[in-house]
Amino acid sequence: MTAQTALDLADAIAEQLADPHSAPLGPAARRQHLAQGHPGIALLHIERAAAGLGPWQRAHDWLAAASRKPLTRGPDSYPFYGAPAFAHALACAADHLPGAYQRALDTLDQQMSADVNRRLDAAHRRMDAGSLPAPSEFDTIRGLTGYGSYLLRRNPSAPALLSVLDYCVRLTRPIMDDGEVLPGWWTDMGPSGRPDDRFPGGHANSGMAHGIGGVLALLALAARHGTFVDGHNEALGRILAWLDHWQEDTGRGPAWPYWVTRSELRTDRLTPSAPRRPSWCYGTAGLARAQQLAALALGDTTRQMNAENALVAALTDPAQLKATTDNALCHGFAGLAHVAARAAYDAHPSTVGQLRAVIPALLAAVHPPGTDPSHAATTLMQDEERGPGLLDGAAGIALALLAPSTAAPPRSAWDACLLIA
Repeated sequence: MTAQTALDLADAIAEQLADPHSAPLGPAARRQHLAQGHPGIALLHIERAAAGLGPWQRAHDWLAAASRKPLTRGPDSYPFYGAPAFAHALACAADHLPGAYQRALDTLDQQMSADVNRRLDAAHRRMDAGSLPAPSEFDTIRGLTGYGSYLLRRNPSAPALLSVLDYCVRLTRPIMDDGEVLPGWWTDMGPSGRPDDRFPGGHANSGMAHGIGGVLALLALAARHGTFVDGHNEALGRILAWLDHWQEDTGRGPAWPYWVTRSELRTDRLTPSAPRRPSWCYGTAGLARAQQLAALALGDTTRQMNAENALVAALTDPAQLKATTDNALCHGFAGLAHVAARAAYDAHPSTVGQLRAVIPALLAAVHPPGTDPSHAATTLMQDEERGPGLLDGAAGIALALLAPSTAAPPRSAWDACLLIA
């Protein structure tokens, strides 16, 4: 797949999503949802406009459609839903349109700070009581790590951000439960965030979307912005030590489990499993990028190169690629290409060429040579299960094709919500 072929598919998707009033959104679209609805689709047009590939009017239209009715705020909202989701998209546009949307952003920032403080109060009360967290307390999609990504972009020295980072440091400290020492992010729920009989004793989630990977990335990104709190580097070290301990050898390179169960913790041994997809949300691609960011923040060149080599190995491993069964940003080939491109921009000179070399095959998996871009775009748009949205659908695929195809980082900060940049 040539770079131009990838751009042609992205163009075709953008054309079918040009107008929020006529786009074939389907039942999966939810107006207030960053992953599935209007704010995520707005990000596609914001990035394209910022890169000179499309008109700003389309971005305005999608933002207007997203805010046509009152946005959910307060306890029923979270980073990927309601006012926080809209705030992320609006801030990405405002970065390129000085003075635009300022009053709305000021209001949203105040709401976000209030929501963060409310969530932090509850989290510290939980910690004081010695209870285990729910994943939604801290994760990227629903929790404080996701709020932290927004606050870091808006103001790296904001008091609310510093409070979130203090919380993240505390989260990494061990906790006692039934006489056992557990990592502070251990939850007594299943990976879905609900009680699950398949996970007696709970689990420690590794993922970028719902686990400690997102916390690692936030702490690393804050450090790279020059924002530190007490215990910052020690917290990075505790997460990295956990990942080092549970690292597996696939025969081609290292990989990390999606989670560690109570029985695995007690036996200090992972249950054998089939190769898993190396996705952003769960898996080696997202975790390798988070570890690369942490290594850059800590000035650890050896760890940086190890993380980059792990990413190359995962993205060239036939078994892991076979487990990747769709094209989505969240857990498909487009997302892998985007993570590889992001990692390549920061890579050590000894690995940057290898990272860039894996991208063409990933792009070809998304859009095989000879495929008509308009037909491919229509097929993606007609997928009612995945829809047109950011994480699973067409808009996210189009966005994820841009940076790998242009060999330039995104012009907007659209992927800050994924905590990979």
